[in-house]
Amino acid sequence: MSVQTAKRDEPAATAGSRFLGIDDLGDLHGRRVLLRVDLNAPMVDGVVTDLTRLQANAVTIKALAAKGAKVIVLSHFGRPKGWDASQSLRAVADALPVIIGLPVAFAADCVGPVAKAAVDAMAPGAVLVLENTRFHAGEEKNDPEFNAQLASLGEFYVNDAFSCAHRAHASTAGLAKLLPHAAGIWMKKELDALEAALGNPAHPVVAVVGGAKVSSKLEVIGNLVGKVDYLVIGGGMANTFLFAQGKAIGKSLAERDMADTALAIIAKAKAAGTEIVLPVDGVVAREFKAYAPCETVSVDALPEDAMMLDVGPESVKRVAEVFAKAKTVVWNGPFGAFEIAPFDTATNAAAREVAKLTREGKLLSVAGGGDTVSALNHAGAADDFSFVSTAGGAFLEWLEGKDLPGVKALAK
Repeated sequence: MSVQTAKRDEPAATAGSRFLGIDDLGDLHGRRVLLRVDLNAPMVDGVVTDLTRLQANAVTIKALAAKGAKVIVLSHFGRPKGWDASQSLRAVADALPVIIGLPVAFAADCVGPVAKAAVDAMAPGAVLVLENTRFHAGEEKNDPEFNAQLASLGEFYVNDAFSCAHRAHASTAGLAKLLPHAAGIWMKKELDALEAALGNPAHPVVAVVGGAKVSSKLEVIGNLVGKVDYLVIGGGMANTFLFAQGKAIGKSLAERDMADTALAIIAKAKAAGTEIVLPVDGVVAREFKAYAPCETVSVDALPEDAMMLDVGPESVKRVAEVFAKAKTVVWNGPFGAFEIAPFDTATNAAAREVAKLTREGKLLSVAGGGDTVSALNHAGAADDFSFVSTAGGAFLEWLEGKDLPGVKALAK
């Protein structure tokens, strides 16, 4: 996750947002607010080892506490099948005070007498973390009775967990039907950024889609074709498209059985007015390891015994020319094997170019997905993107054009 979450505490102002924010809920002093966040921080031996996700959650927690609300924090943790002490939120609750600068109480259940007693004991501005919602089967089933039990603890519902928005669970979607609701600060910023990137974007729009497999991004590409002006394809996916066009790709990673699908995508894009941008040169090596001997060749002259591990400088130049025309860039996936030098060169260069254009106010840039976040952080570019999502599955489902239950529930 980019450190921008901790640095950029305030959401960008977005006119005409489809989503209410916490300021739209009125006077919250002394009012009970159920706040859904994602507390799935990495943990070793009961100790949180990375506070980044908690820092993101801290923004809305502190804002609600500053309004005098009684902040009742809901979250799942892991994938328990019933009660499981190893997946309790107690350790996470213990780590929160250091980040938010406020005492944090913990209740050993999220519903029932234990939870109610803890809520009843709260003073205005207090913060309480309830136990793992997934300890109850009603959470994932979005069970009406469980929803009612949760709702009875609060007067308002705020969702700040976009990473869980693709789940139609009680605490992510069901509560919005029972209580006055709003998006948390970070979630509202994310939703507004995504809406600006694909919902109602400024054109030209450029989508960068990379990664290893075409098959894993078929729905993403299918949704983007016709919506974007340029579709830049990188990573192993690009090799599949080059192979489909009849180019020899040597030992490069590719899904050769997806050649017909790749050609169909090219034809669909042409008919829809979306220009597909593929590499024209590549960096090839005989071994997949850091600093392996390598050379840059045309995609028409890839050696039989080598594999393309990055796109070449001419390809980067072409992509930079496309970025220069853009008003909006949506990014998911690297250009090459960015984890090992020197095959991170193209991803770094392209990411820094988008970051520069964003700093100069020339485009809106939104990125997301696990490898993408790592790649942009590796390039030192993440903090200059307009928005970098860490939502993983929810971000990909948004790129695929799917309705996200947690988002749909919050829309005005």
